[in-house]
Formats: sequence, C-alpha cells, structure tokens
Amino acid sequence: MTKTQKAEIIEVLSTEFKDAQAVIFCDYKGLTVPQLESLRESARAKEVKVQVVKNTLATIALKNAELTGVELKDTNILVWGEDSVSTSKVAADFAKTNSKFVIKSAYVDREASDASKVEAFAKLPGREELLAMLAATWMAPIANFTIGLDALRQKKEAA
Repeated sequence: MTKTQKAEIIEVLSTEFKDAQAVIFCDYKGLTVPQLESLRESARAKEVKVQVVKNTLATIALKNAELTGVELKDTNILVWGEDSVSTSKVAADFAKTNSKFVIKSAYVDREASDASKVEAFAKLPGREELLAMLAATWMAPIANFTIGLDALRQKKEAA
C-alpha cells in the first residue's frame, strides 16, 4: 500500500469518524468470509459501515476525529454509524450468533466505553420502534373515543 493510498484511507476514515455517533472495535479472528459478508449485509440494511482497517491507520484517523482513549491491538474490525443504537445493535446481534466475534471497546456518543455499554445501547428501542410507540400514543385517544361511540350506539340499539 503506497503512502498516498494510506493518506486517502486516513482522510476518508477521519471524516466518517467525525460524523459517527458510535465506533465499535471488534475481534473477528476465526470468522469465515461468508460470516463477515453476513455482518456487512446486516450493517448495510441499517446504514452502518463495517471495515477491517490497519491499527495504525485507524489510530491516526481516530486522533484526527478527536476520539482518544482507546488503544487498538491485535486484529480489529470497525463498525460505525451515525446512529449509536442501530450501530450497537448490529455489533451485539452479530456477536450473539457468532462466538468468535467479540466486542472489545467502542466510542459511543464520542466517549470511550467498553463492551457493556455497547450491549446496553443494543437493548434500547430503535428509531422505528420509538416512532411506532409514538404513533400508538397519538392514536390512543381516537381509538378510545370510537370505542365509546360504538358502545353508546349498541346501548341505544338495545334500548
């Protein structure tokens, strides 16, 4: 890999990490290519990015994005996205089904954290679930009103 290619990778990752709300570092040693492709497919569906990056390049990009506090060692695959909940869900769900995929550390909401915080974020409801809850809350008064009107109609018909 030439110096210009490395510089391009660092520049792209730096801008992506500046916009990311979560950057998760995972160990992928022992996973097969089809398993990694299934991780990438599930990430793509939630608009999350997954990439294997050299530790030195990733460290430089993280410093450029003003993210400090995590030291990268061994083999790492990076999972990042603009929504910390969906990014955490992608990593945690894949870790549940693949024992060789281990969440090491992360930046969640631009703070260095460990795997337990990622798992806690993964348990939160996602954007779609929250919107559904909100819609149900808004529809409850209308539904109750129509139920009451129907009960009143039935009572008057019976009388």
